Amino acid sequence: MATRNLTIATMAVLLILAMGTLAAQGAVEYMEENPGSTAVLGGSEAAVTSPASLEEGILLMREEEKLARDVYLAMYEKWGIKTFANIARSEQQHMDAVALLLKSKGMDDPVANAAVGEFTNPKIAALYDELIALGNTSAIDALTVGAIIEDLDIYDLQELLAETDDADTVRVYSALLRGSENHMRSFAGLLNRFGKPYEAQYISSERLTEILTGR
Repeated sequence: MATRNLTIATMAVLLILAMGTLAAQGAVEYMEENPGSTAVLGGSEAAVTSPASLEEGILLMREEEKLARDVYLAMYEKWGIKTFANIARSEQQHMDAVALLLKSKGMDDPVANAAVGEFTNPKIAALYDELIALGNTSAIDALTVGAIIEDLDIYDLQELLAETDDADTVRVYSALLRGSENHMRSFAGLLNRFGKPYEAQYISSERLTEILTGR
């Protein structure tokens, strides 16, 4: 038990450290070369609300982190913005951390062999399609999609953290939350730079301000 806890705690610390190393310079270079891009804000209902159990919450986060990775990979392929490639790598670390948590709980992994864009949760599958469609509209919309995903992640992680006192799960969720806050700062910062400030769709406006200002 002690070894398992140490492994999960170590993964959580590595996640936190990794999140602080992301760079957004690729997006700046792209947008300066493509000033005609415009944003069309879009949103969706939360993928899942109030999971009924600890296990359901973990399964949600496994697929939600995959959603983030898969969308960012698609946005990088579409627009070539390095920010998406960088953050997709971090989302893979998020996925790995939740997969480790699933294993420690003796749970089956719903997306262990799933291809990019494949999900078992139908609401997340539908959200993936909607976000891909929005992100393909313009580079600014793609950055907006990034902010939407991190917004949803932060919202769900906050809800899940409030509902569990399982030590392993709290460690992983806390690391994921810190990573999502860093990602939000990257996407929202770029949108602000190009005159398209992000408006919170899941978390409160006050919480978004808190994240962006570090208060």
